[in-house]
Amino acid sequence: MLTRKQHELLMFIHERIKEAGVSPSFDEMKDALDLASKSGIHRLITALEERGFLRRLPHRARALEVVKLPQQATTSAPPKGRGPARLQLVEPSDAPLGLAVANDTRELSILGKIAAGTPIAAIQQERDRMPVPETLLGSGEHFVLEVEGDSMINAGILDGDYVVIRKTDSATSGDIVVALIMGEEATLKRLRKKGGSVALEAANPAYETRIFGPDQVEVQGKLVGLIRRYH
Repeated sequence: MLTRKQHELLMFIHERIKEAGVSPSFDEMKDALDLASKSGIHRLITALEERGFLRRLPHRARALEVVKLPQQATTSAPPKGRGPARLQLVEPSDAPLGLAVANDTRELSILGKIAAGTPIAAIQQERDRMPVPETLLGSGEHFVLEVEGDSMINAGILDGDYVVIRKTDSATSGDIVVALIMGEEATLKRLRKKGGSVALEAANPAYETRIFGPDQVEVQGKLVGLIRRYH
């Protein structure tokens, strides 16, 4: 699921490549989406790239390739009644704490998929529920998101994993958080505070660190656990 602007940009690029054989310029994209600056286009392209819809072609100016279109993305919920075969705890240092097995579980809401570019609506509406061992949880309110994309693979978070998030609006530098950017896109990234700026770091060298002002990023929750299904 994409935001309206992300969908508009992806389809504009797709149609332009079909018609002209080359991707549009940043100025053309800015005018087509009626945005005030090219920085907004850069954010949208980065989000689409991290979610696997676009690919930047190396050594070619402004060359973009459409990898997939929205209707090709699978958004079906995981089958009910199939519990995870393995549960792994994750901490900010990325060192595994081991496997968690417990008889006491708590049912948490799965609120959609998380990756750069996911619309905020996708993490507000329950699409399914998942039993999560109490050993993964502490005090406070929690929810589950399905990971889409490879931007956090070096933190041990893979495409298709489920992350357990504790709701909070605060985090310390180095925490992996669900961050809402400019009220529009939600992403799972490592947060770094650098003076008056906030950096959102991917755990994959293929993706650049994104820098924002402190009023442009809102913390929605902090990573407390990881669930991986083996089928």
